[in-house]
Amino acid sequence: MTLPKILRGLSLPAVGAPMFLISNPDLVIAQCTAGIVGAFPALNARPQEELEAWLKTITEALDRHNQAHPDTPAAPYAVNQIVHKTNPRLMHDLDVCVKYKVPILITSLGARVEVNQAAHSYGGLTLHDVIDNRYARKAIEKGADGLIAVAAGAGGHAGTTSPMALIQEIRAWFEGPLLLSGAIATGGAILAAQAMGADLAYIGSAFVATQEARASAAYKQTIVESTAADIIYTKFFTGVPGNYLKPSIAAAGLDPDNLPPSDTAKMDFAGGSSKPKTWKDVWGSGQGIGVIEDIVSAAERIARFRAEYDAARARLGIK
Repeated sequence: MTLPKILRGLSLPAVGAPMFLISNPDLVIAQCTAGIVGAFPALNARPQEELEAWLKTITEALDRHNQAHPDTPAAPYAVNQIVHKTNPRLMHDLDVCVKYKVPILITSLGARVEVNQAAHSYGGLTLHDVIDNRYARKAIEKGADGLIAVAAGAGGHAGTTSPMALIQEIRAWFEGPLLLSGAIATGGAILAAQAMGADLAYIGSAFVATQEARASAAYKQTIVESTAADIIYTKFFTGVPGNYLKPSIAAAGLDPDNLPPSDTAKMDFAGGSSKPKTWKDVWGSGQGIGVIEDIVSAAERIARFRAEYDAARARLGIK
């Protein structure tokens, strides 16, 4: 199946994953103007009235870019909606996205028919993130246009299935847009995602260590200094298993190797309250950060990915 028009023509087959508290208009605009899809979680705009201001800022900035650079227009942007029952803002945020005709909606932690219908009402595209093949089928049954396979090694709420296994299981029955998330931090890894059957790579942690990201200096530096060995997978903080940086857990006064169990009833995405505050005090990250060695602009990070991607293609004799 050919990719939808909205996902064609990117400078690199990649999407900047929406990162809770981290992604903001500056990062999204930088990603889009560099030619990849930029995304942010609706919940990052606080209070909820701020969401409209963010969408206005992004759309106006991308319009200005397109007028100034008609030959290299910006990539589309996406907004991530947490559709879990613990998010009381969902319908408000969805209404604002419909008003601004957000090009792509990314849904997480549950598939909802009405969210897909809302996006489709104005021609928007919906992508749903899944950690296994069963959830993938449910998402498509409920009207999602495409899937984001969140495989082992991804930052935040990740699955445990190998990216190779997850992609091949989904591709056995699904021909639509398929993205892969999981320790992708080089241009070579982007090409590998395509080789496995994904259309686009879904990249988050590498963009934490960028100048535009709304992360603390300590968080960015920890990304630079850490490797896969510094990542721990636990459901202690939100009730949903995820990958986090061990140094941030230790700094919060906890032993990362001896965390008690938790459950989904303790999730609080809207308020951000829990043990130490998840994402603010305890930082999410994927396993691919061992190759992130400095803090640069998002445009520079993407330019490096593109050079690595081209070099990988050349090594394999791909024209």
